[in-house]
Amino acid sequence: MNEPISPLRTLPRPCDTELQDVVRIGAPRWRSPRSARPAPRTLRAFTVFELLVILGILAFFAGMLLAQLDSTPQDVRRMKCVNNLKQIGLGFRIFSTDHEDLFPMALSTKRGGTKERIPGGPAYVHFQVLSNELAVPKVLVCPADGREAAADFRSMRNTNLSYFIGLDADETRPQMLLAGDRNVTNGLTPSGGVLRLPPDRVAGWTGDLHGGCSNVALADGTVQQVSSARLNEQLRNSQDSTNRVQLPE
Repeated sequence: MNEPISPLRTLPRPCDTELQDVVRIGAPRWRSPRSARPAPRTLRAFTVFELLVILGILAFFAGMLLAQLDSTPQDVRRMKCVNNLKQIGLGFRIFSTDHEDLFPMALSTKRGGTKERIPGGPAYVHFQVLSNELAVPKVLVCPADGREAAADFRSMRNTNLSYFIGLDADETRPQMLLAGDRNVTNGLTPSGGVLRLPPDRVAGWTGDLHGGCSNVALADGTVQQVSSARLNEQLRNSQDSTNRVQLPE
């Protein structure tokens, strides 16, 4: 006789066991936060090569600093003068770009130039028209010169100027003198402030400003520190027979 089935007893469903196996296999394994942290990194010492590179860089910058400290006051003044002439040369070239590639000395006063002021006009007028390009008249005074800068371009005079102006400077002849220290001479007497520097006559610098080696800006905008011998070479390279310069007398 068959045994009766108790109502409280249930038969296991085949899919229950399979479901438990799936859940057990697919569930991610739990890890504690402490075990998830990366292992601490160990510090690595410099190699000999890396140390030598660092020392070399430090020595380079130290040398640059010592070179600055070793510069004499005269060297510092000469470099500031070079920077002044670079700004002046850039100012003339900006003016030229805005005026059909002409410097003020070749442009009529009716068009904002100074052509009618040559000869006989003071030297400062050729720089005065660059007020927009130069911004401040301070750059027109060499730090080695005892002259003082003008308060503004309107009140500017020759006594507020340290540089000559090359009256015949032309962008098509890039080696011509555009501007430079006023202590240039060749033994000739300036006429109305205009000094002629023909290549066949020896020119040079007086010792008033930079001790016999002064600065010039060329028509191409470059600036050079030139000795008396280098100045004569530059005059020969200018391809101009007179090289007229207006001095700020």
